[in-house]
Amino acid sequence: MSAHPQTRRAGQPLLKRAFRALKRDRWLYLIMLLPLAYYLLFWYYPMYGVTLAFKQYKPKLGIIGSPWASQNGMKYVLQVVNDPYFWTVFKNTIVLNLENLLITFPAPILLALLLNELASNGYKRLVQTVTYLPHFLSTVVVVGMMNVMFNSSGIVNQAIAALGGEKVAFLNEARYFRPMYIGSNIWQGIGWDSIIYLSALSGLDMELYEAARIDGAGRWKQTLHVTLPGILPTIIIMLILAMGRIMNVSYQKILLMMTGSNQSVSDVISTYVYRRGITQADFSYATAVNLFQSLVSLLFVGVTNTISRRTSETSLW
Repeated sequence: MSAHPQTRRAGQPLLKRAFRALKRDRWLYLIMLLPLAYYLLFWYYPMYGVTLAFKQYKPKLGIIGSPWASQNGMKYVLQVVNDPYFWTVFKNTIVLNLENLLITFPAPILLALLLNELASNGYKRLVQTVTYLPHFLSTVVVVGMMNVMFNSSGIVNQAIAALGGEKVAFLNEARYFRPMYIGSNIWQGIGWDSIIYLSALSGLDMELYEAARIDGAGRWKQTLHVTLPGILPTIIIMLILAMGRIMNVSYQKILLMMTGSNQSVSDVISTYVYRRGITQADFSYATAVNLFQSLVSLLFVGVTNTISRRTSETSLW
């Protein structure tokens, strides 16, 4: 049955406008194809590999040809839930990331606020450059620097010995792993992460500061009542995104920092998946662990976004 004549006539102008817009902005759409192809090829296409968690994977048969696992495909999922060591690395991941979030998240905000108060543009640019540079160092270089500084003959232990103290095995004792990991994250990321907050600060209305000064507010009260409320939406969005990464850690850094002495606190889900999936070739079990990790991350970001939407006007969706 053909469409109603009026429907066809109403649809034609819409199609013509869409075609004209496509023709007018064809170069913009062409430029957009590259990032679109990147996400489709490297992010969405590999998602079918999640089925490995429910299959008895055999490399010669491939993912599609491998048979489904026993217990209605839930064999490896049940193994993960019933694996006591998995819950150990799960706890390590949560504790490490929560401590890392509590300490590293406010650091770039504080740096941005301090830089915003500097009157000298030259000194401000110098501080920005110095704090940005560590972001461009590779993880291997950063951990290498830590090994040189904190080993038994490093500059830190030399300073401790010179002050009359005993040398400390920073790299081997479990209690020092988290402080060193978090401290290196702050040093490496504080400058780079402060860029977005500096951008938010640059967009604040100067008339608000003028009104606050007329009302007798000093620099501290201006920060509390003008600056922080002005960048609060940006802080909330960044916090929601950070909660979505709560289960992800820099596993390259952890692998390089991990020793037999600190493995009880340094072994996290990412390193566990690496060992089971790559070194032990237990692909199905490793995929099940990684799937569980992704679901927990989704839960965190969903709960955080819901709380933000109900308590403020800022949310991701």
